[in-house]
Amino acid sequence: MGPGWARLAEQVAAQLPVAQVDGIWVFPLLRHHQREFGTAILSRVEGDRRRIYTARYVLAIKGKERGKFEAAVEEVGSGPVEALSELLQEVRKRTEDEEPPVPIEVAAWYPEAAAARAEAESTVPDEAEGALHVPEAEPDAAPEDGETERGAPDEG
Repeated sequence: MGPGWARLAEQVAAQLPVAQVDGIWVFPLLRHHQREFGTAILSRVEGDRRRIYTARYVLAIKGKERGKFEAAVEEVGSGPVEALSELLQEVRKRTEDEEPPVPIEVAAWYPEAAAARAEAESTVPDEAEGALHVPEAEPDAAPEDGETERGAPDEG
């Protein structure tokens, strides 16, 4: 991920709750004259609604204005959480890019948010006390052949 994408990710984080971002798709970069243009589509789940955003940047890569950065984040659609594919099709129809966007992992833009989300998903409420606890593996369960104790394939 280049410097333009990293700066765009910062702009998005300043405007949207990153913990709610559940999908990112990027279009191929365009370079024209002395500038680089980047466009991404983001999906955000807010309650029972999915919101779709277009995030764009322009970065001067040569010349007197080298390093100048401009970005914009715009909501372009919303619908029920399960309507992701339909919403993305509508966004693609509006763009003038010939190549479709490529999905990237949210963790590629927001590693801290992805780690926090993974930690939150690995905890469950303790119904008896209302506290959170991390589920533990069965003490008597032995790992299967070729697996480590955590259940991942043994790389060794």
